[in-house]
Amino acid sequence: MRIDAHHHFWTRSHGFYEWLTPDLAALNHDFKPTDLAPALTVCQVEATVLVQAAPYAQETDILLAQAAQTNFVKAVVGWADMESATFAQEIERLRAHPLFKGVRPMVQDIEDANWLTKPILTPAFECLSEKGLVFEALVRPPQWKALLECVKSHPTLSIVLDHAAKPAINNGLNGDGGFSDWAPMIDQLAANKHVSCKLSGLLTEALPGAGLGDIKPYLDHLYARFGPDRLMWGSDWPVLNMNGEYTAWIDMMESWLEDKPADARTKIWATNAARQYDIAVSPNNQHSKNQSSEVPSW
Repeated sequence: MRIDAHHHFWTRSHGFYEWLTPDLAALNHDFKPTDLAPALTVCQVEATVLVQAAPYAQETDILLAQAAQTNFVKAVVGWADMESATFAQEIERLRAHPLFKGVRPMVQDIEDANWLTKPILTPAFECLSEKGLVFEALVRPPQWKALLECVKSHPTLSIVLDHAAKPAINNGLNGDGGFSDWAPMIDQLAANKHVSCKLSGLLTEALPGAGLGDIKPYLDHLYARFGPDRLMWGSDWPVLNMNGEYTAWIDMMESWLEDKPADARTKIWATNAARQYDIAVSPNNQHSKNQSSEVPSW
């Protein structure tokens, strides 16, 4: 059993995706459920977690509607304005949809590197914690310090680290792909048991044509620090297409996991994500319909 804990859909005509600039040729297309479904079948991926890709409430509503029409999306991580005085009300509205499981502000694109430490966000973090929802941290090196402070300030909040915090693999910080800066930060994050991490996006951060050997030191360090109970596999499709391919990424992960205990492999491939996002899956009922095909008013 496999769960893809991180992927996206987008339709450019919706107008939400300002970051889709012309130079991103591999991504400057529409990506819909029908585009991903064949790869899931080939790779025996039973369920997925659909993640927002634009800081707009309207996009979250569209993703929830799309998810309800698929037979594989079992959870949606959306966006809501965490600085808004009506954040709690918006969360209640979204929670009415059974697939809504958490929020992800696009912290990496926020100009203020210390945004995560703003006092105005405290009620939003408390709301997420009280409702048992996930907070996904999309950060780059400039936001690492603030994320560490945020993690320590909210010990009951379920925090998932996207793409292993995007180490600077491709620009060789300190001559070692940023590892010497990244690893101590991971050590501190992983010391907090309410933090989990997605094994996704590493190929995108690496140089073109990178293989397992290029990212293995990062994977090994994540395994050593988070252990098999707090790691989840994700594809980051279609962003993955910039420097990889779905089946090849699956094969790469299989190679890395082959020397791990069987229960560790099962946890990383599926059961950790199922627990984190409250996904009910059955090996005897793969790709079972989770929602009516009727589109709700989201």
